[in-house]
Amino acid sequence: MKVLALNSSPRGEGQSKTGLMLDHLVLGMREAGAEVEVVDLRKKTIRNCSGCFTCWTKTPGVCIHKDDMSGELFPKFIESDLVVYGTPLYHFTVNAAMKTFIERTLPVLQPFFEERGGETKHPLRHQFPKAVFLSVAGFPEMSAFDQLSSWVRFIFGRSETLAAEIYRPAAEAMDVPFFKDKAREILEATKKAGQEIVRSMKISAETLAVVTQDLVGDKELFRKMGNLFWKSCIAEGGTPREFAEKGLVPRPDSVEAFMMILPFGFNPVGASDTRAVLQFNFSGDVQGSCHFRIENGTIGANHGFAESPDLTIDSPFDVWMDIMTGKADGRQMFMAQKYKVKGDLSLLIRMNQILGMQG
Repeated sequence: MKVLALNSSPRGEGQSKTGLMLDHLVLGMREAGAEVEVVDLRKKTIRNCSGCFTCWTKTPGVCIHKDDMSGELFPKFIESDLVVYGTPLYHFTVNAAMKTFIERTLPVLQPFFEERGGETKHPLRHQFPKAVFLSVAGFPEMSAFDQLSSWVRFIFGRSETLAAEIYRPAAEAMDVPFFKDKAREILEATKKAGQEIVRSMKISAETLAVVTQDLVGDKELFRKMGNLFWKSCIAEGGTPREFAEKGLVPRPDSVEAFMMILPFGFNPVGASDTRAVLQFNFSGDVQGSCHFRIENGTIGANHGFAESPDLTIDSPFDVWMDIMTGKADGRQMFMAQKYKVKGDLSLLIRMNQILGMQG
């Protein structure tokens, strides 16, 4: 099987979740024996279709534009048995780069009218390759893909060229360490989907269920975390990519937000067999208390005071948030008596190991 895999994401260098999913799908296809070429459309020059119909009249089957589409991609397109259309979800359908590619496949058709199934259609000049659509979205609900799926089935499904649809919601959370186990399951299932497509031109319901499984669980928590992330990006004056490159974390703006975010940095391996209760008492502009219970490789957040905490930290809220987000060095702040601790100091020393932050 000859496969042309298109990635229309404008993002590269490990930022593209379309690319992440597509890479694993392609890996499975290759393992199943397919010959796959991956093309990043962002690296290609593809002009918009000008609607001149030169490809239907003066030069039948040949576009007037002399660019990467007519010179390279369209010939590969018509020679392929299968085309994978990998696109991020933009305004609930394909993005402009993918739409431009699809529009430039017009030369595959002839201009004449014919009736098929009670509808007027154009006859094919070349055999249209089978299609797989893959898309990712930041929204956590599968319903985000409803409009795209409807369009895909209208364009490709009615001509029986659509082999499979693969949609991954909450894709931006896939590289968050807290979700790494589920993300690994999703990517392994995506690779399996690639194998199944090559072998049977379809994906089993069981495999697709793993690929599309709920990643984030609590949607309200997801929305709150997302909002804090964007607020932090705005406060830092940086893009998500710059935020990640600096190793920053969302800055909590309340005790509740702190309780929500801290567990995302929890490292079960680093915690090992630790059993401890960490108490935080905050003063300053944001006041309140909370505690975290660590046991059996898990961490739980609770409001208020613990009965017998192993370590108690009394700190102005802004000081501890500076430490948590890397704005201040925890040891220096401790030596300068910017915050106080009571109890097992070894827990404070191990805080980076257990919670991914410097105490």
